[in-house]
Amino acid sequence: MSIEKQHGRRRAGGPSAAATSVLEAAPALQVALPSRRDAIRAEQRTRHSGLGGAVRQLSDLATAAGAGQKVGLALAVTGLALAVTVPSTSPAMANGEESLVPMQTSVVSADASASVSFARPSVGSDLDADGKLHQTLAATAAKVTPEAAKGVLAAPLDTLTPTSGFGQRINPLTGQLGENHTGQDYAATCGTAVHAAAGGTVTFAGWHQYGGGNRVVVDHGNGLSTSYNHLSSIEVKVGQKLERGDRLALSGTTGASTGCHLHFEVMVNDKTVDPLGWL
Repeated sequence: MSIEKQHGRRRAGGPSAAATSVLEAAPALQVALPSRRDAIRAEQRTRHSGLGGAVRQLSDLATAAGAGQKVGLALAVTGLALAVTVPSTSPAMANGEESLVPMQTSVVSADASASVSFARPSVGSDLDADGKLHQTLAATAAKVTPEAAKGVLAAPLDTLTPTSGFGQRINPLTGQLGENHTGQDYAATCGTAVHAAAGGTVTFAGWHQYGGGNRVVVDHGNGLSTSYNHLSSIEVKVGQKLERGDRLALSGTTGASTGCHLHFEVMVNDKTVDPLGWL
């Protein structure tokens, strides 16, 4: 017995006459059978349609993102709208492949040596010199200790070169012994800028008849004032408000003077004291 007869089959001898006639009548006809992939995609589109499909899509996304990802759902009562919140770092499916969506960040940087502060400097700090002065003079200048007074006034010249100190000395004009020198003399060529030792109000600006020549006096409050003498010119007027370091005059040699210099005085309740105790 032949093999064909054992399996109950008979080998076809070729296409039948009817099939041959159909192919000859429509030679351009092509039959496209749906592939397995197309069938799966069609099933997924049907399965994911509608609200149930949206929930299933979200479930698939959560599964792809991993159990650690947080997914938020909110179903609005009206219209059953679906809102989904997915962290921007969670994986997303693109064309069947997993991809990572980068997180958008903003970086703010500052120089390592930068000092950031939102507080106003303390009234007693070195950043607020006049505040420190006012704190020192809170009661009255007469009660300020030497330790507290030291350094609260700024230098009246850019460079201080002492030539004659405060206290007893020989009068350089007359040669008389025992003259009370009421301030500190500093060398300065005529025309050198003279600055306010602290903020205050100008109380005198003019000629001083007792040897000071052109003179400016600034009141700093609570009994403390400073004077600037032998000036070649005055650049302020009585009542004018000054800030620490403002230029108020130019040095000179007017009045009882033997040469260009600045005679600088510090007065506590109108009594002269040694300026070195305050500079």
